[in-house]
Amino acid sequence: MRYFLAAIETGSLRAAAARCEVSQPSVGQQIAALEEELDVVLLTRGKHGVRPTAAGQALLEPLRRLVAAEEELRESAMAADGAYHGKVRIGAVSVTAETIVAPVVGRLRERHAGLRFTVREGGSAEVERAVLDGELDFAVVTVPVSPAAPGLRRVPLVSAPMGIYAPGDHPLAGREHLYWRDLETWPIVTMRNGTTLWELLHQQVSNPDIVVEAMSARSLKVMVAESAGLGVLAKFETSADIPGLVWIPLRDAAPVRICLTRRKHTRPSRAANIVAQLIRAKAEELSA
Repeated sequence: MRYFLAAIETGSLRAAAARCEVSQPSVGQQIAALEEELDVVLLTRGKHGVRPTAAGQALLEPLRRLVAAEEELRESAMAADGAYHGKVRIGAVSVTAETIVAPVVGRLRERHAGLRFTVREGGSAEVERAVLDGELDFAVVTVPVSPAAPGLRRVPLVSAPMGIYAPGDHPLAGREHLYWRDLETWPIVTMRNGTTLWELLHQQVSNPDIVVEAMSARSLKVMVAESAGLGVLAKFETSADIPGLVWIPLRDAAPVRICLTRRKHTRPSRAANIVAQLIRAKAEELSA
């Protein structure tokens, strides 16, 4: 029943297998077994994925109620022994992995040994696609320029001012603020293609002279400290700051927003809800 519902919600057996963390043949075999037991055809398969038959559509809500009842039973059992169990799959961009996700995961590892975690770091667009496909329970990302895909919901967490990192001896280091146009004649260190900061830079500066596309906020700062170029980055206080750099705000740049992205129509597990609540609390601490 879980595999069938996952296939309908994600639109394909491949995505359902990723969400359920099993192989695609296992999903197909189990759905076939369910069809045999119920003596109905539940899915139609095509080049563009799977769709429910009329019988499958009619059984969606009864099957959802059955799965929800089983989840409620499991949650009651967890509450009875005072522990949380299960696996939570979290997506993050480099700055949120360091400032928000890592402290929460570390705290939960100490207090709830039954909880397991996987954290996937990547660009905002990349990890949001993984959430949509069911490969991740949720993601903590910088809000992309484009609207959220249908089926995703972005919950605002915290924002930070946009600016430029420069070595202390750079000609612009003494400025109180800069504008996007000031970057047109300087080499730039930015986050890699697929990140929100890369999108913002290309939206505001025509033909920027990009010399480095960094994988993380820390590597961006290291490159700037070595005089590779000016670093385009929001101002987040982290434990891994590089000495010798100054941060200059961009006056005509909107703040960079961080959000928690999750699927709209899928009920998260109790463990995922608990982790998401703690992440929201950590974001509120940062905001304060």
